[in-house]
Amino acid sequence: MKGEWPTDTALSFDPYYGEPDRDGDIGYEILPDGKVFVRVKAPHASRVVIDRFGTEFPLEKVSEEMWEGTLQLGCGFRYFFLKIDDADVLSPAFPIGYGCCRPMNYFDIPGPDDPPDGLGGIAHGSVTRHYYFSEVTQKQEICLVYLPPSFDYRKSYPVLYLQHGYGENEIGWIFQGHAGRIADRLLFEGRMKEMIIVMGNGMARIEGTGEDRQLQSGLFPKILLKDLFPFIESRYPVRTDKWSRAMAGLSMGSYQTSLVTLANPDMFGYAGLFSGFLRAPWGEEDTGRLALLDDPGTFHESFRVFYRAMGTEDQFFDSFARDDAYLAGRQLNIIRRTFPGGHEWDVWRKCLYDFLPLLFR
Repeated sequence: MKGEWPTDTALSFDPYYGEPDRDGDIGYEILPDGKVFVRVKAPHASRVVIDRFGTEFPLEKVSEEMWEGTLQLGCGFRYFFLKIDDADVLSPAFPIGYGCCRPMNYFDIPGPDDPPDGLGGIAHGSVTRHYYFSEVTQKQEICLVYLPPSFDYRKSYPVLYLQHGYGENEIGWIFQGHAGRIADRLLFEGRMKEMIIVMGNGMARIEGTGEDRQLQSGLFPKILLKDLFPFIESRYPVRTDKWSRAMAGLSMGSYQTSLVTLANPDMFGYAGLFSGFLRAPWGEEDTGRLALLDDPGTFHESFRVFYRAMGTEDQFFDSFARDDAYLAGRQLNIIRRTFPGGHEWDVWRKCLYDFLPLLFR
């Protein structure tokens, strides 16, 4: 367990190896062949497994307290449940992110087709967390703001509003999606325009009691327009014309992007749908905004970039294909991409790496 360990995890830049006189060496190591060596301390346990959404990878008991395994999990971002005697355990020895509406352990195993996002040799921007009051929810909401490395308050910048998926929150695009790293790399390579990137909490709720507590896919779009726009525009030197404003999102965030941009083409000139729901996969409940798709001339005037992408193995690919069929023959200037992979961060990182250079040209 003393080889090269990952040095960039969600909660600790320096990984925790365990204290030899207390824990022994615990944690994980990504091996050169892409397998992951895992060592877990679980005294008195009778069974320890890594559970990847129903696919289990059992660990072997090697001492009275320690369990080990060398696992082939494939490349990419891999959420998992550590189960000790069938109880879910969140381990401090592994990276921790947020997904499935809860803190989750994960491994991030580099793949040959990953967008380059190394930390060394390039300038890095900053990410700031803000609290702002929402008139929609009547409580404090949270957003993260990425600023480019050479940010200067004396300049003005275009802005991208970038949204996560269901069960995640505003930290997802930074910790899991590596949005800051990807933007840093593209800026270093001269492939994208400087911009501010704003990430809000698309799982916002109106708090109440019992059945009054609600979550609505249409709630965040209201927060965005009524609350988050004015907050950002009052604190950062962002340009406010439509050709300086973009929105993109993954999964649930893609549908929120469709809701907002098609309903407000006077406010947005760029849109990105990653794992990408143009229409609600459960059945379209509001078709008024889709009328814009029936008018190619107005659509072309409204968007310089309208981007749809999805993984080839995505569990929602049938929905993507139905949207393909819906758009067929309409002569709309919509970019369509596919990337190898499923409904996962590996694909969404590729989408962002592909999408950012298209903006604000």
